[in-house]
Amino acid sequence: MMRLPKVNHRLSFLSLPPFSLPSLTTSVRTHGHLRTHHSKRFKSISTMPCRLGNLVPLNSIAAENVVSRSNASVSSTSTTEEEELARPEEKLAGLRIDGKCNTKSRMSFYTGIGIHQLMPDGTLGPEKEVHGYPDGAKINFVTWSLDGRHLAFSIRVFEEDNSSSKLRVWVANMETGQARPLFQSPDVYLNAVFDNFVWVDNSSLLVCTIPSSRGDPPKKPSVPSGPKIQSNEQKNVVQVRTFQDLLKDEYDEDLFDYYTTSQIVLASLDGTAKEVGPPAVYTSMDPSPDQNYLLISSIHRPYSFIVPRGRFPKKVEVWTTDGKFVRELCDLPLAEDIPIATSSVRKGKRAINWRADKPSTLYWAETQDGGDAKVEVSPRDIVYTQPAEPLEGEQPEILHKLDLRYGGIYWCDDSLALVYESWYKTRRTRTWVISPGSKDASPRILFDRSSEDVYSDPGSPMLRRTPAGTYVIAKIKKENDEGTYVLLKGSGATPEGNIPFLDLFDINTGSKERIWESDKERYYETVVALMLDYEEGDLLLDRLQILTSKESKTENRQYFIQKWPEKKACQITNFPHPYPQLASLQKEMIRYQRKDGVQLTATLYLPPGYDSSKDGPLPCLVWSYPGEFKSKDAAGQVRGSPNKFAGIGSTSALLWLARRFAILSGPTIPIIGEGDEEANDRYVEQLVASVEAAVEEVIQRGVAHPNKIAVGGHSYGAFMTANLLAHAPHLFCCGIARSGAYNRTLTPFGFQHEDRTLWEATTTYVEMSPFMSANKIKKPILLIHGEEDNNSGTLNMQSDRFFNALKGHGALCRLVILPFESHGYAARESIMHVLWETDRWLQKHCVQNPTDASAELDACKDEVSKGVRDSDNQAVVASGGGGPELADFEHEGFYSLPR
Repeated sequence: MMRLPKVNHRLSFLSLPPFSLPSLTTSVRTHGHLRTHHSKRFKSISTMPCRLGNLVPLNSIAAENVVSRSNASVSSTSTTEEEELARPEEKLAGLRIDGKCNTKSRMSFYTGIGIHQLMPDGTLGPEKEVHGYPDGAKINFVTWSLDGRHLAFSIRVFEEDNSSSKLRVWVANMETGQARPLFQSPDVYLNAVFDNFVWVDNSSLLVCTIPSSRGDPPKKPSVPSGPKIQSNEQKNVVQVRTFQDLLKDEYDEDLFDYYTTSQIVLASLDGTAKEVGPPAVYTSMDPSPDQNYLLISSIHRPYSFIVPRGRFPKKVEVWTTDGKFVRELCDLPLAEDIPIATSSVRKGKRAINWRADKPSTLYWAETQDGGDAKVEVSPRDIVYTQPAEPLEGEQPEILHKLDLRYGGIYWCDDSLALVYESWYKTRRTRTWVISPGSKDASPRILFDRSSEDVYSDPGSPMLRRTPAGTYVIAKIKKENDEGTYVLLKGSGATPEGNIPFLDLFDINTGSKERIWESDKERYYETVVALMLDYEEGDLLLDRLQILTSKESKTENRQYFIQKWPEKKACQITNFPHPYPQLASLQKEMIRYQRKDGVQLTATLYLPPGYDSSKDGPLPCLVWSYPGEFKSKDAAGQVRGSPNKFAGIGSTSALLWLARRFAILSGPTIPIIGEGDEEANDRYVEQLVASVEAAVEEVIQRGVAHPNKIAVGGHSYGAFMTANLLAHAPHLFCCGIARSGAYNRTLTPFGFQHEDRTLWEATTTYVEMSPFMSANKIKKPILLIHGEEDNNSGTLNMQSDRFFNALKGHGALCRLVILPFESHGYAARESIMHVLWETDRWLQKHCVQNPTDASAELDACKDEVSKGVRDSDNQAVVASGGGGPELADFEHEGFYSLPR
């Protein structure tokens, strides 16, 4: 097995001369994973709000779930990651709070910051290290000032006596690299449970601090004051998903207030500080583009014991920057009754934001269907706009009416904005062109398509930075041409795989010109961001500069600057290969067909140096995750690229290439419900048909031994794995299921995109649940679950009860509960143990599987066809075993329109 190197949490930035990098999304590396934190200053709905998000840390590959190569220690403290996870935490209203730090618990961190200036010739200057903060400090929430001359970040240092590890705000001068505390007093601490701090202008920040008057935490009563009572004597219909970590009693409510209440402080770089507004549970602070107003959101009592904090009563107000109350925009009541149907929303004003192209103009959406997706009404949503301080009697102006659900706005100027709407049930998505400053111009539909149809995706507009630090649609000017042009960046899905593109698009005529496209043969390239986009006026096409990325099956992702008109690419990074042992792995995107005619795809990985004609078939691990579709045509479309670099996560199935396994990664498993048909009504049938086609394909290619094929998955993929062992045992020799839900009666008000209740679709819930088919599972199954899983629906009781059901029918099974871990696994000790458990299982039940394939196939098919008899007292006790060591692999992905 490959050794898992330790991870350096060093953070490196790029800076544009003269220290004017306007926006950044930073990537946090922790335990071999990347996580992103977006600057709160910029609330564009762009799906690419960052300029250089994947360029940090510079010593690692910028791909999700990738292990970096470094000899540095994970952190300067002596504690293990498991000890970090074991720190006490409060589970309140869907949050997990580290009371010592007054932040969300399990927070990753940086150990250092370095700055690289992007030179005029396109090369990187030498690294300038930020210095001045304490040794061993853990760094979080790194954000640029608007002019790029300063960085703000939080510092926490664990004292030897552990008396205080609360966060303090620091700032660093980019010209010198010198860092210092923002506040002169050492007793001002950051409250980072919700919002933390945001730059108002180039020299001042708004900071959520722990109130100086706050005392000790409330003590839990030794004797309850009375019974816990919930009542529905009004006979309200309240259906909620299976939320976890909810408030349980009055003590929890008091504790929630204690940790989440903040005092907002306006702090300047010159050391002055002023309290702004009263203490409250503030959830967001958003300065207006002209820096004159603040959009302040807070939540308040009455709280709920059945829904998390996002549905608590919410108040949104407008203040001046110095804290003067201007007006209340809304005070939304407790929202326990949001329908479970997908596309249902909260009643009242929602998605309240500043217009990116105006100094201080607000906009928001309001539902006209009561938030219930099952109510038919036209319009369904209305978008309003209004100045921060309207004149007396001035009512909000209707900007646009929508018949689908509002999905966000890209702003440009008074002549152009793009409004998005979508409807999940039909997968319909529409893009409207509006002229916000003209009441005479009629809105018109620009694109009307299916969100599932990736081949028809025209892309999304590229954004440029304004002097105020917001982002708007970039208008492009062609020489001797008066047309209105924008740049559309798309993934370029084709039957041969994704070929990303950049189109010059005429908003008025709909004509387009492809001005850039990825290499098709060997490389996968993408457009990351516009460069030099902060100049006034329209951007000139012949002076265009873009940041692109480039990678191949075997070459790590690198970044380039391309300049028009020559389009010459200048490489600015040189990341090393993160796992050279697998540098020559073989990757192929394969296509095959399900028996009902649906086209399917998968990515087949083979070990370095493997030759099927000489080496014969290999043990094979199939790792996947089902998806729902409305049409067969959309389900059969190719997604992804054969030329993308193989990112290997800390518990990725691809690690078993080093064990000479063939890996079938992400075979498409479409669960299709066309027309009025519900996809899950034929879940098992379509699941088995999809996987049968995949298995037949790898066997036919001669790369997989038919008797040595294992299946695995995480979360909904674990649910898939258990179902396959129950309903298609002839295909697999064993299974690995991580953090799954196996009994759908424990999620009675919906799961995934199923919005029918258990009582409305009882047969579907029961037939989909592998728990109900535990008596049919005869192949070895390894269950792994985090002890503190907080994902909706996948509480660890699911694995515990499923294991008991399996054991009760004599199944060969093993249950591993990882201490302190959540839905994904973080501690090195946990991840290494997951690798050990998985490898042991595969070696014992896949590699060494002695059963004759043809006899096994016939026996299993007979068993499935006639039904399985109860086992004759063949109870198999789960054997012991252990090992030191780590996990997490796959999570559900969604297509969602930008906010």
